[in-house]
Amino acid sequence: MRVMLIVNSAASSVTARTRVVIQKALAADHDVTLAETSRRGHASRLAQSAARAGTDVVVVLGGDGTLNEAANGLAGTDTALAPIPGGSTNVFARTLGLSDDPVEATAAILDALNTNAVKPVGLGSVNGRYFLFHTGLGFDAALVAEVEKRGGLKRYAGHPLFAWAGLRTYFGGYDHRSPAFAIHYPDGTEVASPFAIVMNTDPYTFLGSRPFTVAPAAALDRPLAVLALTSMGPISFVRLAGKALTSTKGVGTTSSTDERLDVTECTVVGNRPFPYQVDGDYLGEVTELEIAHHPGILRLVIPSRAPRPA
Repeated sequence: MRVMLIVNSAASSVTARTRVVIQKALAADHDVTLAETSRRGHASRLAQSAARAGTDVVVVLGGDGTLNEAANGLAGTDTALAPIPGGSTNVFARTLGLSDDPVEATAAILDALNTNAVKPVGLGSVNGRYFLFHTGLGFDAALVAEVEKRGGLKRYAGHPLFAWAGLRTYFGGYDHRSPAFAIHYPDGTEVASPFAIVMNTDPYTFLGSRPFTVAPAAALDRPLAVLALTSMGPISFVRLAGKALTSTKGVGTTSSTDERLDVTECTVVGNRPFPYQVDGDYLGEVTELEIAHHPGILRLVIPSRAPRPA
C-alpha cells in the first residue's frame, strides 16, 4: 500500500526515536512517505494532498488535534485514516482499542492493514468542521482554552494540568450559573444549558487509564449523542462526574441533564458569545453553531480489538 506517515513532532509523547521505529515498521511492507507538521492546520493540507495523489492510507502519529486535522482533510475521499497515539490523552485512538504506547499501536495498525480492515464511519460536524469523537460547548471549551494557555506544560503536567484548569474554570473562569446557549432540535424542542457535549463516540475522555463514560450509546455507526447540563451546582456536578468515572452506563437524563440519542442535526444559539472546542482543540467564541452527522464519510483503519461498525 501507499502510505503517508504524518508526524507532529511537537506532540506530547512523540520522540525522534519513536518516529524512526514506526517509520521503519511501516516501511517493511508498504511504500511510506514521511511528512511532518509545522503549524496548526498543516495536517489537513498534507492529508488532502495525499488523497489527491492516490495514497491508500494516511497514518497519523500525534495527538487528537493532529488526528482531527487529518480527518478533515480525508473526509469524503477514498484514502483511509489510521491513528497512532502521540498526544497527552489520545482519546480517539484509545476508543478504538489501541494501546497508548505508539509502537504497540503501530503493530495493531499493521495487522489491520494486512487484513484490509478498513470501514466507512460517520463523523459529526460543527459549522463545517468535522469531529471524530466530540465537540464541547460552554464550560468544557473554556477549560480547554485554559489548558491551551499553558500548552507548554501538557508534555510534563498532563492530567494534573487538566484538573487544575477544571477547578480554575469552574470557580472563576466561566459563568456556569446561567445558560450560555439553547440547543434547538428538529422536533421543535430546545434545551438551555451552560455546558453541553455532542458525541460521535464514547468515552468523552480518559483520566489516566479510567474512561470518562458519558453516553455509551454513541458510536461510529450511528448518529450523534448530545448531553446538555441544565444546571451546574457543585453537588450535582461532582455527582455526575463521579458517575461518569465509575459507571459504564453513562449519565443519561437526570434532574440536571438532558440526553438525546441518534441526533442527525441541531442548532445551538447563544444568549451571549460562548466558547466551543472540537476534539480537544479550542476554536474560540461564537453565537451560533450548526451541528450535523455525516454517515460513512470517512474510511477508517479499524484494529482488531476495536468495536467494528456494521
